[in-house]
Amino acid sequence: MSRAAPPARLIEMASAYYRTAGAFAWRFAQGKLAGDPLFSAILARDLLAGRPRILDLGCGQGLLAAWLLAANALHASERSNAWPRSWPRPPRLESYNGIEINPREVARAHRAFALDPGASVRIVHGDIRDVDYAPADAVVIMDVLHYLDYTGQESVLQRARGALPAHGLLLLRIGDAAGGAGFALSKAVDTAVALVRRRRWVSLQCRALREWQALLTRCGFRVGHPLPMSEGTPFVNVLLRAELA
Repeated sequence: MSRAAPPARLIEMASAYYRTAGAFAWRFAQGKLAGDPLFSAILARDLLAGRPRILDLGCGQGLLAAWLLAANALHASERSNAWPRSWPRPPRLESYNGIEINPREVARAHRAFALDPGASVRIVHGDIRDVDYAPADAVVIMDVLHYLDYTGQESVLQRARGALPAHGLLLLRIGDAAGGAGFALSKAVDTAVALVRRRRWVSLQCRALREWQALLTRCGFRVGHPLPMSEGTPFVNVLLRAELA
């Protein structure tokens, strides 16, 4: 399925949250929201429909919160053709809880959402292996688990399961270690990013797609059909949509 380009106005509105957080945060938001296919897919494919309470593990500066808030504002606006006709109504955001280990990212998020954004947005500094999880209808984990060891990966997924109600949803994006050159490139990029952000070498713990699926099943999730999630990039990322079994 070809990715629908997000409206320029939507990117502008979502990234505007970060003007008060500094030029880097603002520019990063613009580039990430425009270039990462996951953000468009969440809206175009209605991946968070009926899930108003979001728990975002490894949330960075809280881009998903800004994206969903801006989407609702744009959809409600009176601008002609503001919302893509092929996209469903955006999911309602009642509360967003994010956990991020990088204190600089958390500080940017706090500045971005210092004023009332129209929903409860809470972003805390901490390790997703240790911080208490707020109850949620959906847990989102984007490109994070491979920074943990195998034991930590399973622990986080079990804890995510405990934060969800019956039929709760997990959106997990991973890199497929069986993806050849594309995976090798994404691993090199992630290693470099981790070195810059954490200022130390991080050994990535990666798995092939079938191994991620098996892990989710062991943790009590029912895994749907994997969605390729790297269109427009040289990587081999995959989105797994899993509900509690």
